[in-house]
Amino acid sequence: MGIIVQKFGGTSVGSVERIQHVASRVVEEKEKGNDVVVVVSAMGKTTDALVGMAKEICSQPSKREMDMLLSTGEQVTISLLTMALIQVGQDAISFTGWQAGIETESIHSNARITNIHTEKLASHLNEGKVVIVAGFQGMTASGEITTLGRGGSDTTAVAIAAALKAERCDIYTDVDGVYTSDPRYITGARKLSSISYDEMLELANLGAGVLHPRAVEFAKNYQIPLEVRSSIERIEGTYIEEEASMEQNLVVRGVAFENEITRVTVFGLNNALKGLSSIFTTLAEHHLNVDIIIQSQTEQNTTNLSFSIKGHDLDETLEVLEQHKESLGFTHVEYEGGLSKVSIVGSGMISNPGVAAEMFEVLADNGITIKMVSTSEIKVSVVVDEDLMNKAAQVLHSSFHLDEVKVEEITL
Repeated sequence: MGIIVQKFGGTSVGSVERIQHVASRVVEEKEKGNDVVVVVSAMGKTTDALVGMAKEICSQPSKREMDMLLSTGEQVTISLLTMALIQVGQDAISFTGWQAGIETESIHSNARITNIHTEKLASHLNEGKVVIVAGFQGMTASGEITTLGRGGSDTTAVAIAAALKAERCDIYTDVDGVYTSDPRYITGARKLSSISYDEMLELANLGAGVLHPRAVEFAKNYQIPLEVRSSIERIEGTYIEEEASMEQNLVVRGVAFENEITRVTVFGLNNALKGLSSIFTTLAEHHLNVDIIIQSQTEQNTTNLSFSIKGHDLDETLEVLEQHKESLGFTHVEYEGGLSKVSIVGSGMISNPGVAAEMFEVLADNGITIKMVSTSEIKVSVVVDEDLMNKAAQVLHSSFHLDEVKVEEITL
């Protein structure tokens, strides 16, 4: 038998009763003869509560101090889960991210893992203990506590699985798998039995909240099999692997959507070649993520540049552009909020031309205006008004027959 990494999200450990239930799931895996590492998030809404307290004190708190604050949430969970395991006779030990040897880059609030020193983890596994690790956090080479961004516990789990050469990584959550779209909003959403790394990575980047994009990226790079499973029901979940079975030969396998998108337009760039690289380099240096990009030439032989960002990045984006206005060489900036992004994803698009055209036609037939477009081999994204987001996602989900996926639940 091998090493199994299990990750339990905040809802799964949201109370003492649920922590005791998680302990029973961990013991079940251990009794199969596997070594087990468990990565956990903070309990329930703990992180939100901590953020709320910080905002009561300061509207823009220091990112370093926020990392110090938020990293305490997982420490509560790891100690309680370890106690629950010991109480039922299973030897266990808990570690914070830095105690577990998780080293990150020196960026507060959204750091990337650079290395995991596994000696301590391996030593305790060899002694037969279950090792409990706090997700979402690590430490820089200089000893600074960092966090990995919201959803970072997924990344912690997959990174540990890669470092320990684990047999697989199970992501336990409050949903029982990966769906064709978010079943809370889309009527007829169906659970997929499997999905490829590439498809899952696109869905995660496009707003599907089941898995953190960095976690999928780690899994793909190190070929770690993932399974998204229910922490409550004992049924099969969704397998994420290199080549997924094509359920009913679906060309499109998922519809993702996210709100609070803002379109920023930079007017009057004199030197398009230099201007493009300069603007996006400047934004990247401030860790501002740009998504869909559209460039247009004017009659005055200048260039206008539009790009989409998350709404919460707007103020900082405008500030950075204004600070560098002279060196970047543009005349002015305008922006439009109240937008959303709706995307279709599927590896079948590679061999099926005309998918984008069908998407545009469906939206037009339903009176939905497209404001921006972005494509890749396996996805098409459009920006639409936020109040039309759910309607757009619903009509696309139905038009591409995703509500016809048949799922056979297998009880474990």
